[in-house]
Amino acid sequence: MIENRRSWALRDRLGFYACWAAGLALCAIAAAVAIYMLVKGVSELRPAMLFERPSDGVDQRGQGGLLDPIAGSLLVTTIGIAIALPLGVGVALWLVEYARPFWLARLVESGVEVIAGTPSIVLAVFGLILFSESFLSVLSFKPEGADTAFGRSFLIAGAMMSLIALPLIVGATREGLNAIPGHVREASYALGKTKAATIRRVLLPTVRPNIAAGTALGMGRIIGDTAIIVILLGATARLQPLEDVFGPAGPLRGTGSTLTSFVYNNSPAGEGGAFEKAYAAAFVLLLIVVVLNLVVARIAGGAARQGGR
Repeated sequence: MIENRRSWALRDRLGFYACWAAGLALCAIAAAVAIYMLVKGVSELRPAMLFERPSDGVDQRGQGGLLDPIAGSLLVTTIGIAIALPLGVGVALWLVEYARPFWLARLVESGVEVIAGTPSIVLAVFGLILFSESFLSVLSFKPEGADTAFGRSFLIAGAMMSLIALPLIVGATREGLNAIPGHVREASYALGKTKAATIRRVLLPTVRPNIAAGTALGMGRIIGDTAIIVILLGATARLQPLEDVFGPAGPLRGTGSTLTSFVYNNSPAGEGGAFEKAYAAAFVLLLIVVVLNLVVARIAGGAARQGGR
């Protein structure tokens, strides 16, 4: 039986309509941003820009494209998620399934909350100070002949980016684990499975959609951050790989830019002066975020169906 809202108290009806208005306003704002970036981005983006490197220098008003910022965004996001995903899932599993000793669990929870509330600019400054130390110089950009490390590289930026994604992955995974009924664990134990086997074969497959959701949110935070990129990656338009004895891993010690720093540098607040390229880069960034979310959602959906079977 459907309840007639006319019988509700006035304040309840006002609250109901206020919730509807808030939801519609949020949809309108998101649609406005997407439509604006679509119109401006499509009008300024040329397909060739996706395969051309930016101009060498600060001024981007001449020829050049978005190849290096796109590669930088994908590289930093990959490094950050590769660190945050196993660490976040592991922390969530320990907090929900073990949490012993209690004082340590509370300390870990507080640490995750502190990281979640710390501005990215603070994390960037901390990373710059930490990775400028000599014992961590192997991870840093250090040109030939330089006496000290710069404390900047893709590895360092990705490592600090993982911190802003970590609380999202921990929170989503914990929510999924707490939603699993206790009798599911008890049934697994009754079949002779150990706690570790229950986690691996029952709990993790069940919370894969939650892990995927946290991962998608974490990737969105990483790919959209600018402060860490500017401070720990140098925000140079072109990638500057560091060729050294580390072979294929050497370029990870180089510096460069991402789409967010490229948009900032070419916005009215930056020095690039190429406003049309800023619109094009912002549109490409929006597309990448949408595609990443769709891919993660598809993977989560497939994992959930497989787990159901």
